[in-house]
Parts: sequence; structure tokens; C-alpha cells
Amino acid sequence: QVQLVESGGGLVQPGGSLRLSCAASGYIFSNYGMNWYRQAPGKQRELVATITSGGSTNYADSVKGRFTISRDNAKNTVYLQMNSLKSEDTAVYYCNIFYRGNPYWGQGTQVTVSS
Repeated sequence: QVQLVESGGGLVQPGGSLRLSCAASGYIFSNYGMNWYRQAPGKQRELVATITSGGSTNYADSVKGRFTISRDNAKNTVYLQMNSLKSEDTAVYYCNIFYRGNPYWGQGTQVTVSS
């Protein structure tokens, strides 16, 4: 079955960097686009970045120029490099795919940006 496992979250100071990873299994990874979402306390889950199977990317306006999504098909892993982090980036970050019409989510990884 499809499994997504995020890692790499933590506590970082404003202006710092983190790299999140999402390890995928249970399907042909290279055939599918991947997404990163985040959900801050009291807010709706929002789409942060997407990468297609061909490697094209798209970003929310709030993270453009600071975050980079990438994928390594040999490792079945998608990454989210986050630079110049701000307090408003604090959230639980989830990776996501739509596989055979159904959404799948990882368990999430907490990112806290605070001094």
C-alpha cells in the first residue's frame, strides 16, 4: 500500500534553513507528481509546493524564492528545501500524492520557527 513518511522538521531560528524529506513506497514513484502542504494551528491546510513527474515545479506565493521542491526518483524521495524561514512558516508539513483518484498523506513533520 501507499506509504509516505516525512522527516527533517525541527526548531529553527528566523532566517534559518531546514530540508524536509518524504520517503514514498507502494507505487511507481517516478510516475506521479508530489505535493507539500502545511497546516498551522487554527488554520486550514494549504498547498506549499508541487512537483510533477517530469520535474516541473510550482509554489505558493508566500514561499516563492525561499523554498525549493525537488525529487530523487532513485531514492523514491521528495524534498523541500526551506531557506530564510519566518515565524509564519511554523506549521506541520505534510507530503501528499493523488494515486488512482485517492489522496494519500504522510504523518507530518513539525517545523517551528522561533528565536
